[in-house]
Amino acid sequence: MSPANNSLDSPLGQSAKARQQGRRLFKVTKGGVGLVLAAVVIVAASSLVALRERPFRTPVVAAAPEPAPASDIARAHPAPSKQAPTDGSPAIIRVDPETPRSGGNVVILRDPSAIGQNLRVAHLPDKALIEASAIGPLPIRSADGRRPFDVYARPWSGARGARVAIVIGGLGVSQTGTMEAIEKLPPEVTLAFASQGNSLGRWMQAARQRGHEIVMQVPLEPFDYPNVDPGRNTLTVAASPAENVEALRWSLSRITNYTGVMNYMGARFSADADAMAPLMEELGRRGLLYLDDGSSARSTAAELALKSGVPFAAGDTAIDAARERGDILKKLDELERIARAKGYAVGTGSAFDATVDAVASWVEEAKRRGIEIVPVSAVASDPERG
Repeated sequence: MSPANNSLDSPLGQSAKARQQGRRLFKVTKGGVGLVLAAVVIVAASSLVALRERPFRTPVVAAAPEPAPASDIARAHPAPSKQAPTDGSPAIIRVDPETPRSGGNVVILRDPSAIGQNLRVAHLPDKALIEASAIGPLPIRSADGRRPFDVYARPWSGARGARVAIVIGGLGVSQTGTMEAIEKLPPEVTLAFASQGNSLGRWMQAARQRGHEIVMQVPLEPFDYPNVDPGRNTLTVAASPAENVEALRWSLSRITNYTGVMNYMGARFSADADAMAPLMEELGRRGLLYLDDGSSARSTAAELALKSGVPFAAGDTAIDAARERGDILKKLDELERIARAKGYAVGTGSAFDATVDAVASWVEEAKRRGIEIVPVSAVASDPERG
């Protein structure tokens, strides 16, 4: 008997032909069910992703443009391990929130410069950045390479929008004017102290505690000197390099906790490369910024700063050449246009009453228009960082 006709191998009531058709139907049905189940799994997974809050996005970049109290910083952001970067580069910090989400710790990508200054110690100099001298404390690079330019810089967001740096100078000359400038100007505004001023240590501490970045104004020889005299220990073209470095160090010793220096006058001096070179070499050795107020088109500062590894910034406009509020506001609006065109702008002015009042009101309006007010260090070109 052939296998096809063997009734003992067939289920009751089924022929061989019906049996083969049943097998084919079972295979098709099984495959279809598998496809349906796969589709259901995909749809369910997609729904979960769509309903999640902020699904699979990059870690949150947290910025704190305003300084935060030290206690809040210590609680929210524990100190990084010894392996954490200390050169200002972004770091991944693992924290334990007070109310942790399910799934464990939260990993947050932060720019260390955006955490904020500790106002309780911002006025205290870093001992590793101080060189003792007969004339007073001098800024210096630390043994591990840190610079005053980095350590004393005010944090900012790091965003690449339109940025405006405003530097108000002459602090320390008038006690009342200095106090009002420190109290009225927003902390994002950089303050420049005149080396000829009085009570500079006290005013420096007050400015730093309120969050200001500060620079020191150094008197440089103008044209028609000495009829136009910047003051004591002016650096001059006729002096020897050693004499000028000695005069520079006197200005540098007047306070601490500043990121760099700014010229006070100096159109003749800054135009003479031989006179400027020793100044830039000294600033490069000490890790300080040089801010050129931009008043002289003949200044050699930019080229010499690059050669000596000095962070450099230049003013785009003086905001208070005319000391009327309306004129000052027009200059500030000009800074905004420059910043929107090239990314940033630097304005310089003095601590006159009209200037302080105009800057204080304009800054708040500019913020609402999307302009970030940054310290001068944030717009400086730094040869050491490329």
